[in-house]
Amino acid sequence: MTDKYYVCIDLKSFYASVECVERGLDPMTTNLVVADSERTDKTICLAITPSMKALGIKNRCRLFEIPKNVNYIIAPPRMQRYIEYSADIYGIYLKYISKDDIHVYSIDEVFMDVTNYMTLYNTDAVALGERIMADIYNTFGIRATCGIGTNMYLAKIALDISAKHSPNFIGYLDQDLYKKTLWNHTPLTDFWRVGQGTARRLSALGIYTMKDIAYANEDVLYNTFGIDAELLIDHANGLEPTTMADIKKYHPKSNCLSSGQVLMCDYNFDDGKLIVKEMTDLLCLDLVSQNLITGSITLHVGYSNQAHLNPAHGTTSLDFETNSDLMIIPQVVSLYENIVRRDVGIRRITITCNNVKAEEYVQYTFFADMEKLERNRKMQKAMIEIKNKFGKNAVLKGMDLQKNATTIERNRQIGGHKSGE
Repeated sequence: MTDKYYVCIDLKSFYASVECVERGLDPMTTNLVVADSERTDKTICLAITPSMKALGIKNRCRLFEIPKNVNYIIAPPRMQRYIEYSADIYGIYLKYISKDDIHVYSIDEVFMDVTNYMTLYNTDAVALGERIMADIYNTFGIRATCGIGTNMYLAKIALDISAKHSPNFIGYLDQDLYKKTLWNHTPLTDFWRVGQGTARRLSALGIYTMKDIAYANEDVLYNTFGIDAELLIDHANGLEPTTMADIKKYHPKSNCLSSGQVLMCDYNFDDGKLIVKEMTDLLCLDLVSQNLITGSITLHVGYSNQAHLNPAHGTTSLDFETNSDLMIIPQVVSLYENIVRRDVGIRRITITCNNVKAEEYVQYTFFADMEKLERNRKMQKAMIEIKNKFGKNAVLKGMDLQKNATTIERNRQIGGHKSGE
């Protein structure tokens, strides 16, 4: 069997690098953070430049945590611009690798199966990675880090750990090298998919390294972590059965569509209900625009941080699968009124349309007012067309203009951050 070679490329401090490049500055020597300073000094920095990391400042810090003696630029988020850069850089990947051998892991990170391309370009994986990184830098002025491995897990670990200590920002791992150099590496949270919670549970078992996991009693691991123990054991031994072909042919058994937001301050019960109406309305438009329907909605409401209460959580089933706001909004509002406390401030809201499917499979009941639903559907379609042509805020409902409504501001955001448009 021919050895596989995977390349994992990450764009260094991507958002901050884009902001530096747009200003004609070098991300490696400029102190810059990407953060919305219009909120509060507690706002989280979405990215900081490598020069600030070199000062010991942590990525994803809050503005007030940056030492007062450090001079730096605050760049407001421009999510649309970052998406444009990411798409253009993806075009560079396509110069070298087929889309069938590329998996976009995030806006600034990709996996590539380069096994068949080394012979094509008469080179090795390291040289190919260097070539792609150089092309990105020469074209956009953005530096990248590269991990190379004989499976996708090792490529990711080479990126996250090994490349950080490499002068050329490239790391390489095969199974033997992984065991030799990283089996005793700490902390365990440096490894992909090992979070603080997992590390604490492993620590309780006297396990602190990947080598410890590899030699641990498997029955104990399965009793503690269930099926997730299989992944831990594989990764501890440098194994990863998933291939690029597996990713490309994967189709989830069920799909959902969700929307969530963290409110800028604690909302009372009635204002929280307004936000739920707005969010549900937008979700309905998303369903219509994608020709999807749902049969149930889940609502998750988190209370004020000062309350120290478990969130309210519930699901409502619809009379039939639909995407009509006429049917869905009243159901979600009723659910909200039934599960949410009236005496506690509200800070977080998430709404999920469960098991969405193509609209062609809809089955109506005899009790549905089809004429009314069809009129409403035409109105929803018209709203979508206007929004697509003139912008999301081109058409608004009365509730969106109320004092504590958030739709207008959220329409100016991407992923909860300013789009920059």
